[in-house]
Amino acid sequence: MQRASSSVPVRIVVYIFSIALVAAVLGTWLYLTGPKEHGYTWLDVAFWVGLVAWSTRIAVALPFNATMSHLYVIILGAVILFPPWLAMVIVALGYFSPRLGKEAWYKDLFNRAQNTLVTGIATLTWYYLTKVAPVSMGHLNISVGVAIIASSLALFLTNISLVSYVIHLASGAPLRKVWVDNFRWLSMSYFVLAPIGLFMARAYQTPLVGGWGGFSVLFILMLLYYSRFYWDERVKLQEALDSTIEVLVKALDAKDPHTRLHSERVAAISKDLAKAAGLDESDQRKIEYGARIHDIGKVSIPDSILLKPGRLTEEEFNQIKLHPTEGIKLLQPAQRYMRDVLPIIRHHHERWDGRGYPDGLAGQETHLWARIVALGDAYEAMTAGRPYVKAKTPEEALREILDLSGSQFDPKLAKLFQELWSQDPLWKDREVFLRASTSQAPSSDSSAPSSPAPAYRTSEELN
Repeated sequence: MQRASSSVPVRIVVYIFSIALVAAVLGTWLYLTGPKEHGYTWLDVAFWVGLVAWSTRIAVALPFNATMSHLYVIILGAVILFPPWLAMVIVALGYFSPRLGKEAWYKDLFNRAQNTLVTGIATLTWYYLTKVAPVSMGHLNISVGVAIIASSLALFLTNISLVSYVIHLASGAPLRKVWVDNFRWLSMSYFVLAPIGLFMARAYQTPLVGGWGGFSVLFILMLLYYSRFYWDERVKLQEALDSTIEVLVKALDAKDPHTRLHSERVAAISKDLAKAAGLDESDQRKIEYGARIHDIGKVSIPDSILLKPGRLTEEEFNQIKLHPTEGIKLLQPAQRYMRDVLPIIRHHHERWDGRGYPDGLAGQETHLWARIVALGDAYEAMTAGRPYVKAKTPEEALREILDLSGSQFDPKLAKLFQELWSQDPLWKDREVFLRASTSQAPSSDSSAPSSPAPAYRTSEELN
């Protein structure tokens, strides 16, 4: 989903132009005050510009519509080889968005400007520690080791800071959440890769084949190219897991006409309620996803009980009550990917007064996300009915929710729900929701962000 450039918030445009201005000022200052001699030809410069351009075309998707690439390593190589101002020029000239011409101008400007700026900061760090204030330990010169660590840290942290803030501006996600969802699992990988930048620069300076160091660099990059599949496969594994669970949930809903599109409607209600409760877009997406799979544990319940046309016996109902814990067991192997939504699955049948199941939690002991989904689940069930229970009208269901406010439901959420309900959302009437949902082409967009989020650059696009 592309946002027109005319609709981009002014604060984001100001932020982007500020970065571009700082990058231009820093580059000019480094050119005027720093060394200009570098011993390389313009063919060498063109080669490294080409490496930058190549690295931006090889990207891996991340959360928040962000991407990452091996540009980090290429920049470190340029940082070591060239004067600060020239390294900035190389990155500025070489950066080309993989979606050039298909995305708004400000996205390309942001990525080009912030990559150039972080290159200048990293190069300045390298130059200072190797030329101006070299570091030694006794008679041992450890400047290069200290400089590569400091430059890598400066590059990584500056990049994260700049990109995290623009993601925050565009999506409303807290900075800490951006770090957790996009960067935490990458940080160790990037610091492990940092020495490769040094190795690449040294390989370029000491040719082993054909009298030109570029052959050695290309060999290193070939190995590096295949290492990207570690990240790529991790992302694909997450997508495959989500798709598999989605199929299970849809199959579960399809078994019984009374639960057709149950999870989709609960997800729609829950997302709107989460938004009304002031949660950011990232939390809304996770709650929506958790709502879609909240009943996944029912796949372990026998159909003879799950689809029974009459009332359940006490023993049968006790089996139904196992589905939250069965859902947790089912998803246990994928816990590292689904940690945030597990409280929804386990606790969506808890009550405000503590008389729910499986843990009998009361009040705010139950996770807010689970309380949100519990309310959406209850409204959907009331208005869907069962073979032995007539479906309530939307008005009757709302009245029951308000009557149970403070006993079954969080009173604040019940009040927010009433306000949402009065705005006549699509999910208010079940038949209207079913008609609207079945008239649309199948889509997997429901878990995607509703507005573009900027990109992570140790990578690329502001998407």
